[in-house]
Amino acid sequence: MSSSSPAEPLAGSRTAPAAVRRPGTRSVRRPVQPGLLFALPFLVLFALFLLWPLAQSLWMSLTDTSLSAHSPSFIGLDNFTEAFKDSEMWRSLGHTVWFTVISTVPLVVVALGMALLVHTGLPGQWVWRLAFFVPYLLPVGVVGLLWIWLYQPDLGLYNHLLDAVGLGGQAWLSDESVAMWAIALTTLWWTVGFNFLLYLAALQSIPDHLYEAAALDGAGGWRRLWSITLPQLSRITVVITVLQVLASLKVFDQVYLLTKGGPNGSTRPVVEYIYDVGFTGYRLGYASAISYIFFALVLLASAVQYAALRRREK
Repeated sequence: MSSSSPAEPLAGSRTAPAAVRRPGTRSVRRPVQPGLLFALPFLVLFALFLLWPLAQSLWMSLTDTSLSAHSPSFIGLDNFTEAFKDSEMWRSLGHTVWFTVISTVPLVVVALGMALLVHTGLPGQWVWRLAFFVPYLLPVGVVGLLWIWLYQPDLGLYNHLLDAVGLGGQAWLSDESVAMWAIALTTLWWTVGFNFLLYLAALQSIPDHLYEAAALDGAGGWRRLWSITLPQLSRITVVITVLQVLASLKVFDQVYLLTKGGPNGSTRPVVEYIYDVGFTGYRLGYASAISYIFFALVLLASAVQYAALRRREK
């Protein structure tokens, strides 16, 4: 009767013996993770269209690169030094901050009001949802052309309404004291639908038993709003505010279409100033330096808002 050696596998066994690493031999490399292979196309595009342009523009900010024929030369931090002394850059940055302030507040408050109206059960909810969200789907060119006609001094709808109630018409896009407010109103109509959807989704996720318990305790509609709805929406309100601030800081399209930064540069944001310096003044190196200064300020604003969010959560 023969007996099998302990080192030999049994004949009926389905499992292969474990590989034993012999002294002096190299370990077998593990195969590449499938997740990395799936992410590889994105990583290539990310490096090609984001990391490489960032590195290239950083190098340009340290040179006197121009659209003219002369070859660029390294000038160090001269562009950054000039930018910090540039009054027009600080003026355009002030316009950007002012637009962010006057547009972010109504874009949060109005979106919340629209979501509350739809969530309370207005008849024909799908019509209200469609009407509130459709403007967000329009391209900026259509929005700009539409609101240019609405703001026309002689034929525009708004001046016609003001004349109908006995008030004088306004030079909406050519008056320095009114133009930025007109751009903010256009932005409100155009983009409030996205914030409206976020608020509506958050309202629908609030548990019903909270309202039922409050109703049993005799709480009215306003008490339920202040004690249940708004506290439950605090997290999404912070998220919407952060997203809206970042979006408003990068404003360019609607300003360029409506006023081109006028009148007298009173509505020109910093992104448009960067465009003017780089592609009108042909100073790509200087425009890159201003871009990185603005990029640093946006990062700082994001970090402050993130820290405030973390502190609120704790």
